[in-house]
Order: sequence, then structure tokens, then C-alpha cells
Amino acid sequence: MSKNIIIKYAIDSFHELKKVTWPTRNQALKLTAIVLGFSLFMALSIGIFDALFNSGYKYLLTLS
Repeated sequence: MSKNIIIKYAIDSFHELKKVTWPTRNQALKLTAIVLGFSLFMALSIGIFDALFNSGYKYLLTLS
């Protein structure tokens, strides 16, 4: 019985994938560039804040 459920799920999933509107190559490239740019921006931002907090922490340790 569970085998029929799994097969039905796989068939239904395959039919749903046919209904998907896939992006064009240009859209995919633009969206990929946006994601990479945002990821780079966030990595740099977090790195800068980490460096600032690290130096502030070291400064506080030298005061004590």
C-alpha cells in the first residue's frame, strides 16, 4: 500500500514540474548575479562588523 502512495507522489510531482514556468537563460543569469552580489555584500558587511567588534573587545580587555 505504501508503495502505491510513493509511486503516485512521484507521478504527481512529475506532472507538477511540467506546469512550472522556468526562467529564461538571461533571467537565470541576472538572478544568479543578484544572489551572488547580495551574498558578497552580506559577507563583507558581517566581516567588517566582526572586525570592529573584535577590535572593540580587545580594547576592552586591555583596559581591565
